[in-house]
Amino acid sequence: MYENEKYLIWKNKKLADPDLNKELDSILNKTEEINDRFYKDLTFGTGGLRGVIGAGTNRINIYTVAKVTQGIANYINKKFSKAKVAIAYDSRVKSELFAKETARVLAANKIKVFMYKELMPTPALSFAVRHLKCQAGVVITASHNPAEYNGYKVYGDDGCQMTTDAANAVFDEIKKIDVFNDIKYIDFDMAVKEKSIEYISELDIKAYLDAVDELSLNKNLKNKEKLNIVYTPLNGSGLKCVTKILKMNGFSNINIVSVQERPNGNFPTCPYPNPEVKEALQEGLKLCEKVNADILIATDPDCDRVGIAVKHKNEYKILSGNEVGILLFNYICKMRLKNKTMPTNPLCIKTIVTTNMIYPIAQKYGVEVVDVLTGFKFIGEQITNLEKIEEENRFIFGLEESYGYLSGSHVRDKDAVNASLLICEMTSFYLDQNLTLVDILNKLYQEFGYYKNVLKSFTFAGVAGFNKMHAIMTQLRENPPSSINGKKVAHIYDYLNRVKISNNYQKEKISLPAADVLKFELIDDISIVVRPSGTEPKLKVYISVVANYKYRSDELALSYCKYFENLF
Repeated sequence: MYENEKYLIWKNKKLADPDLNKELDSILNKTEEINDRFYKDLTFGTGGLRGVIGAGTNRINIYTVAKVTQGIANYINKKFSKAKVAIAYDSRVKSELFAKETARVLAANKIKVFMYKELMPTPALSFAVRHLKCQAGVVITASHNPAEYNGYKVYGDDGCQMTTDAANAVFDEIKKIDVFNDIKYIDFDMAVKEKSIEYISELDIKAYLDAVDELSLNKNLKNKEKLNIVYTPLNGSGLKCVTKILKMNGFSNINIVSVQERPNGNFPTCPYPNPEVKEALQEGLKLCEKVNADILIATDPDCDRVGIAVKHKNEYKILSGNEVGILLFNYICKMRLKNKTMPTNPLCIKTIVTTNMIYPIAQKYGVEVVDVLTGFKFIGEQITNLEKIEEENRFIFGLEESYGYLSGSHVRDKDAVNASLLICEMTSFYLDQNLTLVDILNKLYQEFGYYKNVLKSFTFAGVAGFNKMHAIMTQLRENPPSSINGKKVAHIYDYLNRVKISNNYQKEKISLPAADVLKFELIDDISIVVRPSGTEPKLKVYISVVANYKYRSDELALSYCKYFENLF
């Protein structure tokens, strides 16, 4: 069906959300605007659904949300009887509306719904799935994307994001559904009255916080109340849980960034609400200067990622996701050995694009490291596999370079509530020794080498951009370079075809699931990973170098950044 025909079908309906009718009227006879909204359906995969809020099949709205939900309901009802699903949502525009739409479609399909009454962190949803013995979970969020986005993440009964096989099965169900004719609905208030939709209780929220609390590694730490903390939830869902867990552990000196305290899906002071981005931290840094804080903590809108800035020599230094991960891993190992709580055969799980500095630290402490594909769901999947053989206690830390961390098996996703507690604990522990996190980081670099990791993202918007991005991946895969920026390629990992190709053209099978990712290992311990984003129209290039001196690792990383800027 041509885009304009689809557009006219939508336009001639009296849609339940008046914003959609207005938008469709406003793009009449605007071919490019119509094409962008209707040239494809939003893709559903292991990351769920994510897109710009608005009208059309290539937008997220109550109809595309309902269609996906009907597909999930059909999938669940084929697999389970008397199924239950947990739902959470964050502060984004229309998040609560989409959550309620999800709930009433599920309830209409005879699936019991447990739903948070207020916005809650994504990890709390992962916890609720297992705690309430649900067969699936849904959280309405676009994580750290700009304000015009929203999304729909789906979890399995293990509390982990849906696996590839399950996502494909759901997608098969979704494709059978007509967005206007094949969806079952029930009135939301009626479903609540009938208890087919039930709100998750404060006791259940407390159970989540208690599980995080148990992961504290230094309950007897002195002077916790002296740690001067600035915290910003970036107008998202972290305020309640982060402040509660910190106060439960004696960190009472918390200064909240007032303009970013309350939920606001427009993110007026941080249009790109991502703690990886310096601009998102500016209001927090201002408050740090005002109150002379020791540390700034910023969680993203769905509170699964956390970024920090620490005071060092009267200045505030923003640490990267890799640097925070290195510090946390080292601290966890140190404390577990000190407390005699290090398990037999301890395990750290990281993604393939996360710093290789984890390896020498792990070797020092006798920890095994497992690499998985990009996406915390693959870390969660590994924890579930450990649980099946009753070895989940081996897991001590999981991390990804994009500010995602987890130190326990209470959830199967990254957890900024858990990480915020450990960061404050770690900061206080070192401050008692008159050391900052920057001091510790420098000591680790001196011991293990100056690892530098840089992410370069290249945007490919619209239909033409989408096609060009995938043409680049095809070219790199079918005609791989023998050298990159003057350095010989020693090994190529083609995760789509699941093979490792050495420089003598020998092929070895890769055990990880298939994914559109390429990794190039160069001589001198340099590695490059290239992959299309699963949630944004971007091609991501992860650059990793190491040198004996900081200036040399900085120079190397910069040279590779320039190389790819010229290439793309």
